[in-house]
Amino acid sequence: MPPAPSPHVPERPSDPALLRRVALSSLLGTVIEYYDFLLYGTMAALVFGELFFPESDPAVGTIAAFGTLAAGYVARPLGGAVFGHFGDRLGRKSMLVLTMVLMGVASVLIGVLPPYETIGVAAPVLLVLFRVVQGIAIGGEWAGATLMVVEHADPRRRGLWSGMIQMGSPIGFLLSTVAVTLTSLLPREAFLSWGWRVPFLFSAVLLGIGLYVRVSITESPLFRQAADRQAAEASRAGETAGVPLTQVLRKPRTLVRACAVGIGPFALTALISTYMLTYATSIGYATSEVMTGLLFTSVTGLVTIPLFSALSDRVGRRAVVLGGAAGVMLLAFPVYALVDARSPALLVLGMVLGQAVQSAMYAPLGPLLSEMFGTRVRYTGASLGYQLAALIGGGFTPLFAGGLLSASGDARSAPLAVLAVVCGLVTALAVLRTAETRGRDLSEEDPVPPGELPRDRSTSRGAEA
Repeated sequence: MPPAPSPHVPERPSDPALLRRVALSSLLGTVIEYYDFLLYGTMAALVFGELFFPESDPAVGTIAAFGTLAAGYVARPLGGAVFGHFGDRLGRKSMLVLTMVLMGVASVLIGVLPPYETIGVAAPVLLVLFRVVQGIAIGGEWAGATLMVVEHADPRRRGLWSGMIQMGSPIGFLLSTVAVTLTSLLPREAFLSWGWRVPFLFSAVLLGIGLYVRVSITESPLFRQAADRQAAEASRAGETAGVPLTQVLRKPRTLVRACAVGIGPFALTALISTYMLTYATSIGYATSEVMTGLLFTSVTGLVTIPLFSALSDRVGRRAVVLGGAAGVMLLAFPVYALVDARSPALLVLGMVLGQAVQSAMYAPLGPLLSEMFGTRVRYTGASLGYQLAALIGGGFTPLFAGGLLSASGDARSAPLAVLAVVCGLVTALAVLRTAETRGRDLSEEDPVPPGELPRDRSTSRGAEA
């Protein structure tokens, strides 16, 4: 039996049919967004250096291509701030429709973008521009989709239901990996000429499906209640509503902890997915062998993410994330030893182990970050925490990894394992300084005061009583 909610958590009746529709809409939208976003990362490793940076040598071309990848991650906190502001002021649903349109249009435009040899320097400039638009869109998507589910769900099941949204990343990656795998079977010349464009153009189909589902959902009930309450308070005081970003930054320690918790899972995702293509092929693996490993990691995520999400409803968010961070620190060197064995089977095993511990850190992020902020600033706070973690942990990890390997000479994968351990340690330390949030009343406007020690508030209240 699941645990009863904390005594201070009010029971809220929920409509199961409505919750299922909201969850399905959020899941489909997140899958589409991550399909588009992660597709770029794979293509950056395979073709973008050659097509859009041809005057560079191969190594510099790859770094330049990953530079545009980082541009997308830099834009993610901007998207989180912009969509978080309007999501907290105007509502979650309208922002989710807009983020989906931006992502789909940017992906289709990448699919029709001429290469450098056709339009010259405009090609890499436009590629970076479209990538920035993708980053802004994904920056607003995750928090909005997560909040729609979390704010509709029973407090005792937030982890379980938000796990559906967290599955959007591996499903999107799985779809993008399948698309790239199929098109990469083409002859090299055909793949470089037009084959790589097909997965991007397919985004138009996904966009139509996603919009059809997303426009049918209802607005978050907690947001409507908070908006009505805020309007009444502002009317009585004769003031306008405060800026959500300013309110979040007034208590920066909560935002810093929200960001630091996510650094480990994002860094590990970058190491075992995006950068693994570059590293594994550089030591002798065929691209098809690495793509097979990526398919297995995506399937692993589909199993482990919902399990760890549901587990966080039983044992708490902190315990699950901390266990994953400890797993990273223990398994980083063994995982890369498996990869360095140059056996396709051991490569897959290493990537699957990496994905399993990554899922433990990543799965509870949805409810954890949502429960750290009040309703009036929740979209802004959760977005910024998540997207800053994506920027630091995911956006620049491939660049750091490439630089460390270049500087280390014959050290092979040891610098990559050290990087994974450091990022896991950052997450562990942040979790130890974060209060348990499971079962929190989301109608509270300051659910986690910035100076609170890492213990459940209901316990501390009982002690005080």
